[in-house]
Amino acid sequence: MSRSLLLKIAAPVAVSVGVFSFALMSTAPVPSQADISVPMQQGVPSLAPMLKTVMPGVVNIAVTSKAPMQNPLMQDPFFRRFFEGPGAPQQQEPEEREEQSTGSGVIVDAAKGYVITNNHVVETAESIKVRLSDDREYEAKLIGKDPQTDVAILQIKADKLTAIPLADSDKAQVGDFVVAIGSPFGLRQTVTSGIISATGRSTGISEGGYEDFIQTDASINPGNSGGALVNLNGQLVGIPSNILSRSGGNIGIGFAIPINQARGVMNQLIEHGSVQRGRIGVVGQDVTPDLAKAFGLPSARGAVVAQVMPDSPAAKAGLKPEDIVLEANGREVQNMAQLRNTVGLMRVGEKVELKVLREGKTRNVTVVVGKDSEEAAAAEGLHPSLAGAMFAPLDEATAKSAQTKGILVQKVAPGSPAARAGLRDGDIIIAVNRERVEDMAKFNKLAGVKDGQLLMHVQRGNGALFIIVR
Repeated sequence: MSRSLLLKIAAPVAVSVGVFSFALMSTAPVPSQADISVPMQQGVPSLAPMLKTVMPGVVNIAVTSKAPMQNPLMQDPFFRRFFEGPGAPQQQEPEEREEQSTGSGVIVDAAKGYVITNNHVVETAESIKVRLSDDREYEAKLIGKDPQTDVAILQIKADKLTAIPLADSDKAQVGDFVVAIGSPFGLRQTVTSGIISATGRSTGISEGGYEDFIQTDASINPGNSGGALVNLNGQLVGIPSNILSRSGGNIGIGFAIPINQARGVMNQLIEHGSVQRGRIGVVGQDVTPDLAKAFGLPSARGAVVAQVMPDSPAAKAGLKPEDIVLEANGREVQNMAQLRNTVGLMRVGEKVELKVLREGKTRNVTVVVGKDSEEAAAAEGLHPSLAGAMFAPLDEATAKSAQTKGILVQKVAPGSPAARAGLRDGDIIIAVNRERVEDMAKFNKLAGVKDGQLLMHVQRGNGALFIIVR
């Protein structure tokens, strides 16, 4: 049986495929779709007047990066296990090759030169160039990036820039007309149109799962990633990020990051260079049809609180197990992922207003958002042989399941120094140099040495082992 593939639409210049994105910063009121009338151009309905104002805000991004030249056999996990880990044959450091790729971005602040794009466009960049619609070209500075939402912010020093205003994507409805602007297969400033096919989609492609995609049938191909999805008023509704495809080309199923979600990330990246995520301290699950019947609910919507962590913001606010969260900040909660998205993208100290159902009666609960303990960190500033790994503290649920405390090895890049040292995805580092590690500060201190060796005590599945990192 054939399988559909969910793809982040980025590719090397060699095959004329790119990735692009843009965003906008505006608080102007957004007219309803019903108020929109398509302008007439020479007596014929046309989008041309709107596009003339929008397209100068969409830019092309050229990325130069380096990648290791790896033996094709090492792409296969079966072969890779024999060449990575303690006692494995010593391999030579792989040679590096230079790669070129392209993408898109959008000018979000004309005065300061900020440009928003996808993280996967620039995540491995050695250098970044931004090309404007009038062919001016500038070196770009990476201000910050967030893999969990696939958003990145660049900055260029240029004058006479055009920014695109932001829509309120919470008001976007299925059936609204939208226009996608990007550079499919390197064809700059390409415009396609369609409608919003669905909202609130989750695809599982984003690292960390902060997904609430807008689905559209506007033609999106490799090169559109990160480009503009605008309404007929020329306001940014979303940032095209990936497509569902068997062939890698458009089949009418594309996904865009809602601009309301991207806006919060964008502001934090501009202010702090990173994103601080919120938490309230609950473990929950979706309301299934069976649970809806058991709780006497009219429909299978909402998030059931299964556990409230002691001393957490939720516990202090009075949330209880079996509470069913129906709304968060006035927006209907469809499932647990949507609640996690809402809270996770709020700042520490902000208040989230929850409407919950308890014992057949609805009530409002105000929770002060706390700091997320799941913030992951790349192995920057750590021992060189840990390069290529992502580390994060264990969340409460994982720690309880694993019956231990420690640092989670969230992701290990194949062929990286961390992989050759023997680390694997899902490992839990219990101790470094015989000292227990239970938080990122202690781990960073013990593993932040530039030479010598580290003795790591690692839990893997139901067993444990020692790994020496040289």
